[in-house]
Order: sequence, then C-alpha cells, then structure tokens
Amino acid sequence: MQFRFDANQEFQLAAIEAVAKLFEGQPPIKPSLEFKLGFAAIGNRLDLDDRALLKNVRGVQTGASLPVDKELLSLEGEAETVEGNQKVRFYNFSVEMETGTGKTYVYIRTALELFQCYGFRKYIVVVPSVAIREGVLKTFQMTEKHLKEHYGNLSYRYYVYDSENLSQVRQFALSPNVEFMVMTIDSFNKASNVIRQTTDRLQGETPVHLVQAARPILILDEPQNMESELRIQALTTLNPLFALRYSATHRNPYNLVHRLTPFEAYRQRLVKRIEVAGVEKVDDANQVFIRLEGVRSEKKTLTARVAIHQLMKTGQVKEKVVVVRPGDKLEDKAGRPEYAGFAVEELDAGEGLVRFANGVVVKVGEARGADRVAVFDEQIRYTVEEHFRKQAKLRDANIKVLSLFFIDRVDNYAREDGVIRRLFDKAFNELKRKYPDWQSAEPEKLRAAYFAARRTREGDVVLEDSSSGEAEKDKEAYDLIMKDKERLLSFDEPTCFIFSHSALREGWDNPNVFQICTLNQTASEVKKRQEVGRGVRLCVDQTGDRVRDDKVNVLTVVANESYEKYVERYQAEVVEELGADGAPPIPVNARKRATVLLRKKYTLKPEFVELWKRIAQKTRYCVKIDTPKLIADVVKELDAATIKKPHIRVIKGTVAVGTEDEFEAVKVGERLAEYEGEHRLLPNLVEVMADLMGRTTPPMRLTRGTLLEVFQRTKNQQGAMDNPHEFATVAVQIIKRKLAEQMIDGIKYEKLNEWYEMSQFEAEFDSWQDYLVPSRRADGTAGASVYDQVPYESEVEKEFVEGLEKRDDVRLYVKLPAWFVVNTPIGTYNPDWAIVLEPRDEHGEPTGEQKLYLVRETKDTLDRSKLRPDERAKVDCGERHFRDALGVDYKVVSEAKNLD
Repeated sequence: MQFRFDANQEFQLAAIEAVAKLFEGQPPIKPSLEFKLGFAAIGNRLDLDDRALLKNVRGVQTGASLPVDKELLSLEGEAETVEGNQKVRFYNFSVEMETGTGKTYVYIRTALELFQCYGFRKYIVVVPSVAIREGVLKTFQMTEKHLKEHYGNLSYRYYVYDSENLSQVRQFALSPNVEFMVMTIDSFNKASNVIRQTTDRLQGETPVHLVQAARPILILDEPQNMESELRIQALTTLNPLFALRYSATHRNPYNLVHRLTPFEAYRQRLVKRIEVAGVEKVDDANQVFIRLEGVRSEKKTLTARVAIHQLMKTGQVKEKVVVVRPGDKLEDKAGRPEYAGFAVEELDAGEGLVRFANGVVVKVGEARGADRVAVFDEQIRYTVEEHFRKQAKLRDANIKVLSLFFIDRVDNYAREDGVIRRLFDKAFNELKRKYPDWQSAEPEKLRAAYFAARRTREGDVVLEDSSSGEAEKDKEAYDLIMKDKERLLSFDEPTCFIFSHSALREGWDNPNVFQICTLNQTASEVKKRQEVGRGVRLCVDQTGDRVRDDKVNVLTVVANESYEKYVERYQAEVVEELGADGAPPIPVNARKRATVLLRKKYTLKPEFVELWKRIAQKTRYCVKIDTPKLIADVVKELDAATIKKPHIRVIKGTVAVGTEDEFEAVKVGERLAEYEGEHRLLPNLVEVMADLMGRTTPPMRLTRGTLLEVFQRTKNQQGAMDNPHEFATVAVQIIKRKLAEQMIDGIKYEKLNEWYEMSQFEAEFDSWQDYLVPSRRADGTAGASVYDQVPYESEVEKEFVEGLEKRDDVRLYVKLPAWFVVNTPIGTYNPDWAIVLEPRDEHGEPTGEQKLYLVRETKDTLDRSKLRPDERAKVDCGERHFRDALGVDYKVVSEAKNLD
C-alpha cells in the first residue's frame, strides 16, 4: 500500500500560507556561488529589513486573530567561523499544530512553497530524538511522489546527516537545488561532535563552516525540547537565516503566526475522538496501599505527595493523596493501624523516591498493595478484546487495527517469562475462542516490541541485544515499526500488537493505532497528551486513503486508573499548556457506551417522507465572477497601496591586519538609499502577475486580458515603474482576496437528478453515553427525534436538542448524518438539523396550516461576522443550496425557541 495525500486540506493550506506571507516583498533569489565566512556556497538570503518583516508578521497575526507582537523575537549567540567568533542573531517564527494533523507534511511543503515564491533553497530539519528523526525521514519518503507531482516535478533532495559521510555537507553548501538535511540536536551541540572538528576528509575544512556559509533555514521539530542554553547556542552555531518552529506544545511561541489548537482539531474532525477505559482495583482495603505521586524540594524543605487508603468519618476507606515530610507516620495520616511501621525515613527528589523506616522503598509512579499484576491482566484483556471487536467491525472497510502498549519495565516484556508477555499470551489465547477470525492465530506472531538502547556520541541510538538475546528479531521489529509504516498497516503483515517502554512516546505515531494500553504509566512519567498523541491521527484503509468516518475514528485509552482521574489529568495538562479556550472536549468513558436505534416507524410518517423529499435532492454549484466589479474593487485598493522603491545598501568598512598576519574587513557603518534605475528593461508585468497567481495556495487563474486591464486602470502605474516585482506582488495579493470574496458571493446552485436515499440511515450505531441526549418528552413518552437518542458535539447542540424536546410543535427532527453533505468551493458542508414544525395559534392549538419543513444550523452566535471565515462561507453556501435551489427554509439559530 501507499499513503495518499490531499493537497487541498484547508487547515494545512492555512499553515503553509501563514509562513509564505511572512516574506511578501522578498524578490526571488537566483542561485549564485558566493563567498561567505571564508567559504564558497550557494545559500539563502533575506532582503527584507526588520520593519517590512515585522509588518508582515503583524498582518499574518491579525488575519489569524492571534496576539500581535510588538517586535520581532530572535535568538542570538556567538558562532565560531573560519574568520573567528562572530555574533549571530536569527528570527524565529512559530506554527502550532495539534498532534496528528500533518505537521511534518506541512513544514516540508512550506519549504517547497518558500522556494517557489522566493528562492529559499537550503533547509536543516532539527529534531530532538532519533525516533522523531525516523518519523521525519519516513514522511519525506511517503510524500515524495505526491509533492513532486504537486510542484511540477520540482527537484529536491533529503537525507539524514551522517558523520561518516561528510560529502553530504559539501553537497548541501554547493548544490543549486533544494536541500533538506535532517539532524538530531545531539549531532552538533557539543564541541566534540564530528561536524565541529577539522577533518582531512574535507581537505582540512570544518564541516560546520560549510553549513554556516549556506545560511540555512532551520525547521525545528518539537522546539520545546531545544530551549536549554546549550541547545540554543548549538542552533546559533549553524548561522541560520531564520528558524521556523513547529510543535503542538510550544514552551516559548516566538512570533506565533498560525495556531491549530486541540479544540479546533476536534471540532473540525481532524483527529480521532478519545475515549478512556479506566481499570483500577476498588473496594479492597485489606492490604496497605501506597503510591508515590511526586517528591518536591523548595526552600530547603522536602515534601512528597503519597496516595494512601484513608479511614473516613463514615467508616469507609477511600484513596486520598496526602503530603508527607521526613518523620511523618502514614499510620497517623491514614488513621489505620495497618500502616504501622511506615514512617518516612528519607525523601530523595533527585532519584524520586521515598524510603520508610521498615525498609520499604517506593519510587515515583510506583504503587504498593495495588495488586499490580491483577490490574495489568484486566488492562491487557480489555485491550485485546477491544482490538478483536474493532477489527471485526472494520475488516470490511479494509482497515487494519493496531494496539500500542506502554509498559513499566523492559524486562516485564523482553524476558521469556516476563509478566506482561505472559499475561498477553494468556489473554489472547483465551479470548480468541470467541472470535472466528482469530482462532488459529498465535500471539507470538502478532506482537513486536521496540526498546531503544545506548546512544552514540552523535546522539544516535544503537540497538543492542535485549535481555531475550534476539538481536536480529529486535532489528526486524525496529525496521517494521519505525521505518516500514506501510507494511505494518497491511493485512499481509501479521504484526498488530506493539509494545514499547519509552522510545515511542514522542516522534512516532501510526494512523491505525486504535487502542493505547498504559501499563503502570503515571503523570510524573509521561504526559497524557504524549500518550494519546501516538494514535490520534485519522486512520487509513488498505489503499492508503484517509478515512473520515467519525464512528471509525475512535482512540481507546486503557488506563490503570479511574476514568475520572485520567480525564482530570489530561484536561489539566491541556489547560496548563494552552489555556481553557484551547482545550478539546473531555474524553468520554469507554466503558459507558450506548446503542442508538432508528425509530423506523418515524421514517414512514408522511411528515418525514415529505421532509426528506424536500431536502434530499443533490445539487451542483457554479460560480459566476463579476469581472467588471472585480476589476473595479482591485483597482480601488491598488490605487491606495504603497509600492516601495528599490534601495541600495551602503556598507562602509576598513581594512585591518588581524592577529594571524592577514587582512580582514571591519564593518564601521551602514546606510540604505533609494535609487533611480537608468535604462532598466521592465519585465512583462502581465506575465509576472499571471505567474504569481499560479503560485498562490490554492492556485488561482485570471485571463491576461483581465490582468492587463487592472494595470491599465490603476493610478499606481508609477509604482510599477519604480519596482515592477513589488507592484506585481501587491496586486496579486489584492486580486486573490477580492476573488475569494466573489466566489462565495457569486455562487449559484442547480438541482441534479440525484437524491440522498433514506435507506442510507443506519438502523443502529454505537456512541458514547456521555454525548447522547435521550429523545423523550417531559411526560416520559417518545420524543420527536428519528433516533431514540441524539448525539451532540457541543453544549449549544445539547441545549438545542433539549429545547426541541420541550416544544410540542416540533413534530419530527433529525440530526443530519455525516454522509449528508452540500458541496462548496472550500469543501463539503454537513448541515446540522432537519425539522418538521406544526404551526400553532396563541393558545397552542394547531392552526391547520401546512407544516413547516426547516433546515437549521446551530452556532453560538447569530452574528456571521464573528464566525471563522470557512464557517461563514459554508453557512452562506448552505443558504444558497437550501433556500435558493431547493426552496427549503434555512437559518442559523442558537436556541430552539428561535426556530422560526
């Protein structure tokens, strides 16, 4: 199989365009060999001054409703060059994208976009770990065919930096092509790294000096892991032109230019929904229970947070977290004699442990008296059965299901008698009897594990023999899990259960991970967002196509704590990192599912048959552009635009004699001056504008005649004479904006001889009880919904459903299923509700008038100007489709009382 990629996903295009807009006004750079810092290189160059760059940054931030920066934020330090130590300062721009939304794809494509628009061609992708590096390399491989087709067979190279192959570094500096070099931060953050050593393999040159001469653009993947002083200095050593920072959880969002929060990703259905199955031992106070949550040191005082079973005033025993200091007795804290002897003797914040007077030692994350093996057994059983159940449901859809287990200790799986391996095999063999497709399967042929071992000086991970001694098998598992994602997703590959300790917690994910089982993981060891991030990406089928069915895309986390505790911690992490507004909906309880049933007799009612007859006809749209109005609007704005004149940079320097008896230039002054060109050949402006139009994202086309008329009618023709390229760039920006406005304003829908069939309604489907509203009237009788329960995705929808059930004049309603869509120029639109309303008089009695057949969209605001641009556009298109083409009453509402 091969992954298939969609080049026109709006949320990805927005991230690409945000970065591309930062450099508007930058003239395209043609490749030329120049001497910089003592070396010849074909490098990057940025001609925009700080003022122009800051203006672009603010424009992008304003357009995306992000906080507007007052200044450009940069990092700086000294870089050792062939000409001596030099101060290096480089700007940083941040893009925030939720895990699973194609961040790596976006930054690769952004780099290619920057090359096409401005000629930037040298990129270094810096990653904090080998796992992330392997994931990046895999994305380069999977997207290569797709991206070359999209960019007209554009030539680019990508490779992992290898200290044994330094000819790569020379190629990087001298190549006129687009070059991507992928490096771990550990490969260049120390003076002892090969890249920073003079070597005979490069005729006495130092590899990093070649990199410096190329002025690379850094793409920092997970930059929050590169915030230490040592690592910032390492980035400075590369002498970058600027850095693009990509993460879901920025620690310092330097000049944030794009944000896709977890909430937005959930709301736009760009990631899987999360459900949690909590597994914990309850109602057993017969043994001493202790779990160390953490050890803290502050103001010369050590404290620890310890979970114990405390005797309450009611006589019940409940788990409670208490704070202890050296000398404290758990017997006093718990109020139970069972804890006698558990006096705190020592707290160690560095090692993360507590030692009691009776010799018992508990480390952070460990629990005593919790019957760990029993909890493991239930978690593993639940995960395996969930795997069998989902695979049975998804096999006909050609989707392979994977399950990922995070384990507490490597030996618990790697050893032949490891408790986790033993429990898995036992559970598998017992459960497979209930599932015909698995009865002949052998568990040892379906599971694989990856555990990273020692690191080299360059930061690489070297696989060593595991405690099982199966080195070759370990290497095969590594290649399958880390490098051969397509084979892992194929039904031809039996492996579908993956075990890891910590190596897969970041940088690796797989779209078909549907279960994540966390065996003895705690908040102190790993973030919940890290855990779920391994499986939130939307799944793919055997052809490599992304599947967007909400009922399919569900990630089940099987946790060794209660559902409530897991969710509380998960939500707290998101709020801490992103604020309450950025938090996604709370994960649902996987153990509280419900089956939603279709009320078939409702679909046979004349009211529903009539409703469906009115709304089910499909349409197609055409867009009529009012060319005279477009030209007039563009010319009006272009007349008022400022076209900057070219300028000359004057740098004054003196020649001095250095300490090594050599001449060197010393800069003493700089001035910028405008100039008038003499006898310059003006380019064909229409062709330049047409070329820029074709390079926009997505590409847009206008006839040469229309572009010529824009130029002929503008009063700003002197600007075109002063700076033709700047004029063309500004004109295309205005044209693109005005054209987008007209595409929606001028859209028209026409009926097709095609309909959505009522037979497409599912007789039943599973959903989460947490997000269902029962369809019942106040007197307990069946409500008006076509289904006996109604799923909702927001509080607005929940309150709307409850309001509908309280209205006796609502005869029928249905939440329109995901397959019921209206096509629009910016993607498909799935409207919310179809409703049959019976007119009533002031006494609540039926008037006998014809029933009203309505389509309603629920939003938390009725002011369309406050909706996101894509939301507003889809609502506008929905109105044209239903009201104008089908003659159906369509409206945006926020409450059920305002239906009509």
